Amino acid sequence: MDIGLTTLQEEDIAKHIPAAHALLQRATVIIPDDDSRSKVELAGTRRRFVSTVSTSNLKRTADVKILNTISGVHADDEMLSVEQHRLAFKLRRAIAVGLAVVDVFSRQTELESLTDKNKASALSGDSATRYHKLLSSAAFVALFTAGSYLLQTIDGDADATADTPDPSFIFDTPHDAAKSFLYGLDSAIDGAPDDAQLLARAKAFARATLEGLMARHARFDDVKTFDEMRIRLDSDDFTLSGLSIEERSTRKPLIMTFKKPEEVVGNHIAKYQSIKLAKMLMAYDFDKQLNPFVEMGGFLFTFIGDGFPGTGKTTLIQMIAGLIKDYCDMAGYTFHYENFGIDQISSYQGKSGQNCKQFVSNVMDPRVIGFGTVDDIDQVAAKRSDDRASAGQQEVTGVLMESFSGANTVVRGNCSFGMFSNYPENVDDALRQRAGARWLVDGPQTAEDYIDIFALLAGKNHSVEVGGHELYATQEIERAVSTAYEQHNEPQEPRLQKVHTKFQKAHGKPETLKEIGLYLHAIKEAEPRFTGRAIKNITDAAKMRAMDIELPDEWFEEPDVFVRQPYETKMEMIAELRGEISLDMIIQEIHRYADSEFRYTEKSDATAVDEAIRNLRVRERAAAEIEVLKEKGQWNA
Repeated sequence: MDIGLTTLQEEDIAKHIPAAHALLQRATVIIPDDDSRSKVELAGTRRRFVSTVSTSNLKRTADVKILNTISGVHADDEMLSVEQHRLAFKLRRAIAVGLAVVDVFSRQTELESLTDKNKASALSGDSATRYHKLLSSAAFVALFTAGSYLLQTIDGDADATADTPDPSFIFDTPHDAAKSFLYGLDSAIDGAPDDAQLLARAKAFARATLEGLMARHARFDDVKTFDEMRIRLDSDDFTLSGLSIEERSTRKPLIMTFKKPEEVVGNHIAKYQSIKLAKMLMAYDFDKQLNPFVEMGGFLFTFIGDGFPGTGKTTLIQMIAGLIKDYCDMAGYTFHYENFGIDQISSYQGKSGQNCKQFVSNVMDPRVIGFGTVDDIDQVAAKRSDDRASAGQQEVTGVLMESFSGANTVVRGNCSFGMFSNYPENVDDALRQRAGARWLVDGPQTAEDYIDIFALLAGKNHSVEVGGHELYATQEIERAVSTAYEQHNEPQEPRLQKVHTKFQKAHGKPETLKEIGLYLHAIKEAEPRFTGRAIKNITDAAKMRAMDIELPDEWFEEPDVFVRQPYETKMEMIAELRGEISLDMIIQEIHRYADSEFRYTEKSDATAVDEAIRNLRVRERAAAEIEVLKEKGQWNA
C-alpha cells in the first residue's frame, strides 16, 4: 500500500511547540541501566563524574537541561550565538515535528481510536497489548522524525572531532522517546569547544540515532506503515520518505561543458537511449514522488558504458547532463549532477563508504532530478576477491551494490546512475550485473563516422571542401539506431556465435517462450556469469524497448504541456504511445547483453594470459642472467 504524500501544516506543528519547549528547558529522563554517565560536573571542568560502583539494578533519573548545555559553549557570554540559537530552534522544532508526524501515524493506524478508548476507560487484554505495541511504534516514529529533521536542516560540513555516544532509546511513549533523544544529544554536544563542533556533534548524533533505529526497526511490526508514508514540510524544505536516511547537502552550481547530440559521432544506441532517458526523467511527479515509466516499465535506473579510451564516454556524460539540465531549466526543476571519483576514496576506515552513501543520497534526493556517474568504476570500486584493493574501494563496492539493487532500494524515477569504464572486466561481477543496461561506447566506426568527426572537430576556420559526402547524414538518429539494433539479430562475440550456431542446429530459431528459455539456458551453460539477474536485465531492456517511444519534442518546449500535468494525465499521454514487446526485440536484447558478458570474460581471460606470459618471460630472463652470474662467480645465493 502506498499512502502517498502528506503535507504538514504549521498548525499541525504549532500545537506541539509548548511541549517541545518545556522539554528543552528541563526533561526528566529514566537513565538506562547500562548507562554509567553522570550529570554531575567535576569542579572546574566540563567533564562528567563516572561512578566505579555498579548500579545496574537501580533505576536512576536525570534532569537534562539542554539549553544550558548549548549556552555553555561560550560560558563567558550570556547571550546565545547565532549558531547556538539556530541549534536550539531547530531542536525544538525537530521534537514538535516528530510529535506532529506521530499524529499522522496515529490516524493511519488504530492508535488514535485506541487512545480515545483508553481515555474513556483503561484498556485491558488484547486491546491493551495492541495499544502498547502501537505506542512503542509511535515512539520509534517520533525519534526517527526528530533525527531526520536535524540531519536535513542543520548546516555545516565539519566532522565531529569527538566520539559520538551511543544513543539511548526509550520506546514507552513518544514523549519518553523525545526525552531519551535529548539525553543522548546532551551528552554528545557536552564539552564542544566551539560553535562549529557544536553543530557537527549534533549532526553526528542525529545520524547515529537513525542508524541505531534502523538496526532495531524489525522489532516494531507497525513501523512498516510509517515506512510507506511520505511527509513534506514545505516551510522547512523537509521531506521524510519512510525509513530512508537522507542528508541534505549544500548544492554547488553545476559547472560543466555540455555537448549537443549532434556533437556526438557514433555510439548510436547509447546516444539514442540517452535522449530517451533525459525525457523519461522529466515525467517524474514531485507530488507523488513517482514516475509513470517506473510503474509502466522501461525506466533506466542504472547502466554501464564500456569502451576503449577516447571512444566518447566523457562526451556522452556531457551530452546526457546537458539534455537533462535544459529540460529542468524549462520546467523550473532543480537538477543535480554528481560524479563519484577516485579522489573520494579515503584512507580513514569507513569514510569512503560514507562518501559513497552521501553521493547516492544526493542524487536520489526526491526533491530534485538527479544524474550520478561513477567514471572509471574499475578503479573506484574493487572486486571483492581482489586482496590488493584498499578497504575504501571494498566499502564503495558494498555501498553501490546495496544502493543499486538492495533490499532498501527505492526507484522513484527521478534519477539515474551511469557507470563508465575502459576495463569493465575488472568490475565486480555482482556490481556489474546490477547495471540494468549495457552500452558499448565504441566511438566512430565507419568511414562516414570518421569524416563526420573530423569535420566537426576541425571547425569552420578553413576553406577545405567537404567533397562527395553529406555531412552527418549517417548520424541521423532513427536510421542509425535501426541499423545498430539490427546488427544484434546475430551475436557478435565468437563464443556466443558458437552457442547460437549449435542451438539453431538443434532447435532452429527461437520463436516461443520455451525456445527462448532453452536458448538462455544454453548461454548459461557456456557462461556461468549469465545468471537470473542477467535475465531480469534482458527483460527490463525489452520492456524499455516497448516503452522506447518518441515523446514529442513539443511536450518539452513549455512546462504546462506535459511536465506539470497531473500524474494520471501523464500516464494517459504516455500510454497512448506505448508499443508491444516483439520477438525481434527479445532476441536483440539477449544478444546485446550476452555479448557484453562474453566480451568481459574474454578481456579478463586475455589479461590473465598476458600476465602469465609476462611472468614466465621474466622468470626465463632471470634464470639466464643467473647462469651468467654463476659463470662469472658472482652468484652467491
